[in-house]
Amino acid sequence: MPGNHDGWSPVPFSTRLVRPFARQSATSSDSTDSAVDPTTNLSTTQTQGGRPGRRLALPAAVAAGALVLSGGAAAFAHAHKTVTIDVDGSVREVSTFAGSVDGLLDDHGVTVAERDSVTPTGSLSDGDVVTVRHAHEVTVSRGGEERTVWTTALTADEALDLLAVRDPEVQLVASRSGGGRPELALDLALRGPATIVVDGQELEVDDARTTVADALEAAGVELGTHDTVSLDNDDAGDVRVVVQRVVVQTLVRTEEVPFSSSTKDDASRYEGTKVVATKGVAGARTILERVTTVDGTETERVLVADTQTLNPVDEVVAVGTKKRPVVTGGGGSGKAGPIGDTRDADSLNWAALAKCESGGNPSIVSANGLYHGLYQFSVGTWRSVGGAGLPSQASPAEQTARAKMLYLRSGAGQWPHCGPRLFS
Repeated sequence: MPGNHDGWSPVPFSTRLVRPFARQSATSSDSTDSAVDPTTNLSTTQTQGGRPGRRLALPAAVAAGALVLSGGAAAFAHAHKTVTIDVDGSVREVSTFAGSVDGLLDDHGVTVAERDSVTPTGSLSDGDVVTVRHAHEVTVSRGGEERTVWTTALTADEALDLLAVRDPEVQLVASRSGGGRPELALDLALRGPATIVVDGQELEVDDARTTVADALEAAGVELGTHDTVSLDNDDAGDVRVVVQRVVVQTLVRTEEVPFSSSTKDDASRYEGTKVVATKGVAGARTILERVTTVDGTETERVLVADTQTLNPVDEVVAVGTKKRPVVTGGGGSGKAGPIGDTRDADSLNWAALAKCESGGNPSIVSANGLYHGLYQFSVGTWRSVGGAGLPSQASPAEQTARAKMLYLRSGAGQWPHCGPRLFS
């Protein structure tokens, strides 16, 4: 980098101006020696015929020439300047005859674009310091939304300070094309250390005069393909390099597809009875989702595919339409007939009734002690159909025979809840 006294275009003033100033000095000496009053000499010349007049004309011309050269030297000294040019931190002291800042920059090949910063502007004076800052395009983020801005800051530290004037929450975002090294158009910092925040830890960077990528490498931080790197200021105003671990993965899950249900008439079954003719089976669908997590917290879930991989089987329920038979005879007087007098009750589903009433346990007794056996007889009803003792102590065959007798006498209404099972 050039130093402050590294001139870009030195001008050889002495070699160009020695002889004119020498001639001016010699002529002035002759004129001084003659010390003649011009008015007097003009009158004498007219009286004596003019020769002395020509001798006096040379000192006058020399005097006029000396005056011109003296004014030129003053103008020359005024036009020459020594100024300092600072271009993006590269400082040089130069000599120039330029009268304006624009002319100075043109003479030294400094190109300035619309967004660049130049101070001062306009006319140029001896001793001026002309500062040029070329604008950089950087990406900033606030609340997860990114945008591009221009800054003339030389470092990330300076850029954060300038941006924080408008928005203290702003962050600088380092680009990672192809998942490689984090690149930032600016160096990390000019003052003090920086802190790297990663994986719940804070790592100190002793020398902040470096690039973001080099600082991370020096701290032993390895970046994943999707990890992000941003810069902000901590509470003390120092730079923080924040690394966020970003994981993008495709997850597969299966969801059940419910089956539908329909009914159909079944003439082989009695009216009021239903049975599942075809058992329903749920289907399945496979769902692929792309899930993004940042430092372990899910931030995005995008549906990639949703495919039905197993079709459901619909349920079909058969509904009986057969007319029930008319029961005749059988103890209409309320007296029980003989055990064998069951008539056409044999065609009914007594096993289904027993399962519903007692779970098929012939010796079971209800919790309140009032109902017994397969068909949950009360003791009074049991005795009304000729039973002796407790129903739960009788054999299953006797319990069924007396249940048939009760049906023939009073119908299925004796079992209000489970009675319809007889016709299933």
